[in-house]
Amino acid sequence: MNRPPRRLRTLAWGSIPVLALFALVSLDHVPGTEISLTVPYAAEGPGPIFDTLGDVEGVPVVEIDGAGEPVDDTAGQLQMTTVSVRTNMTLSQAIGRWLTTDDTLVPIEQIFPPDLSQEEVEQSNRQAFSSSEASATVAAMNHLGRPVQVVVADIVEDSAAEDVLESGDVIVGVDGQPVDRPGQVQDQVRAKKPGDSVDLALVRDGQPENVTVTLGENPRDAAVPMLGILMNSEPTDGIDVSYNLQDVGGPSAGMIFSLAVIDKLSPGELNGGRHVAGTGTISEDGTVGPIGGIVHKVQAAEADGAELFLAPAVNCSEAVSRDHGDMVIAKVSTLDDAIAAMSDFAAGRDVATCS
Repeated sequence: MNRPPRRLRTLAWGSIPVLALFALVSLDHVPGTEISLTVPYAAEGPGPIFDTLGDVEGVPVVEIDGAGEPVDDTAGQLQMTTVSVRTNMTLSQAIGRWLTTDDTLVPIEQIFPPDLSQEEVEQSNRQAFSSSEASATVAAMNHLGRPVQVVVADIVEDSAAEDVLESGDVIVGVDGQPVDRPGQVQDQVRAKKPGDSVDLALVRDGQPENVTVTLGENPRDAAVPMLGILMNSEPTDGIDVSYNLQDVGGPSAGMIFSLAVIDKLSPGELNGGRHVAGTGTISEDGTVGPIGGIVHKVQAAEADGAELFLAPAVNCSEAVSRDHGDMVIAKVSTLDDAIAAMSDFAAGRDVATCS
């Protein structure tokens, strides 16, 4: 009987475990079982970008009504940037993204803390996004010199506020202290413990009302009290600011949202008609805070043709750690810094940049 040469026999037999391994790393579960074979990592990469001066699905991303006069015309682009997150990857998918893309692999615990369900994480992200919207409005109104009030946007299901507060309630006082900003309400609540009571002075359907809420526990930390509401900040002069983005979470759009509101409610073009992108949290006092995944946001903005990128000062070294072409990356610590950077760039003056 003719036998294959030894080398060929070795290759023939050696291919069996290789093929078996390839099949194993390509499956997301053990065949015939519900045992997962996905890796405990997530891949972060460039996400979609949104022009906050433009529309999404036929409605303005930042919509302003009741201004008493037409909203000021805008030009150019003012883009918020995002990070895409891929989970439930097989080993082969994770290796493929690591080898063929600029994605960053991070432990899955950074995306979904082990003590929280996916639904709880998504709810937390929605709360952070809603809080960033409220802070963006307050910061913009402070810059424009307009007064604001605290409005209950939504009630968290099964929370302390359920059946006590209603969407549309205006919170004017906490424990006898007047409030007109969401951050003031949060500070008063966080000074307490779960199980403590908080007295809220409201305006409901135009009528004053007082309610008492027994605080619950934050699902991420049982020692942290939770009222269980999403708050918006609305100008008291009849202006209504709405942010019309769905399926986006986290607080990192705050600065860009605030800039878009200011641009629409003030004469002239805040961005000088240029293509500007950026990221950063915003506090009610206009402080710009750090965010995650900035290398991917810079990459997405550069690929889209942005000329200027507004980056939180704390993220500067990471923002310039990869090639960003001719796009200028400005260093900003406050809302005023961001406005100055756009003005300087449009006028051809030197911009305070990241290095």
